[in-house]
Amino acid sequence: MKKVLKHESGMVKEVKIGFSWTTFFFGLFVPLIRGDLKWALIMLGIAFLAGVPTMGIGSIVSNIIFAFIYNKLYIRELLEKGYRPQNEEDYVAISSYTNS
Repeated sequence: MKKVLKHESGMVKEVKIGFSWTTFFFGLFVPLIRGDLKWALIMLGIAFLAGVPTMGIGSIVSNIIFAFIYNKLYIRELLEKGYRPQNEEDYVAISSYTNS
């Protein structure tokens, strides 16, 4: 389910609520493409720390875990930066998703 967040400067971002298939398949490239450098570096560090001792299996597991949580993290970051839901329906959906 996609929702729209709008910044007072006029910037609009469409965000997906729920499981991130793009993160599942592409890992840390998703935050890089979205311009979310902080989470890209965190994901890289965790994948490296988990992957080295397990010969790569740990990095696959970390990608699966981030696929479940990355969209929520991204939406929370946007809300902290001043983005707001565009309408009441988006507000209700995003509020219930980020507070769970």
